[in-house]
Amino acid sequence: MTTKPENLTFEQALAALQEIVAELEEGEASLEQSLAQYERGIELARYCNDLLDKAELRVRELLPDNTEIDFSGPLDSRS
Repeated sequence: MTTKPENLTFEQALAALQEIVAELEEGEASLEQSLAQYERGIELARYCNDLLDKAELRVRELLPDNTEIDFSGPLDSRS
């Protein structure tokens, strides 16, 4: 039984997602297993993105006068 993303920290969810990606890249799972892993990966990715969006919103709320800040780095998925 897999843990619901809501019960994971961001770091745990990201680690689980990275593990799924590595397993899918190996290509040794059956089609059904790969599809299940892919679905779980999508679920985890959405959860991680949601947490990042909430964190960004919180940071923006804490900044004075709606100061703009650039979010960039290795996890930046925005262009």
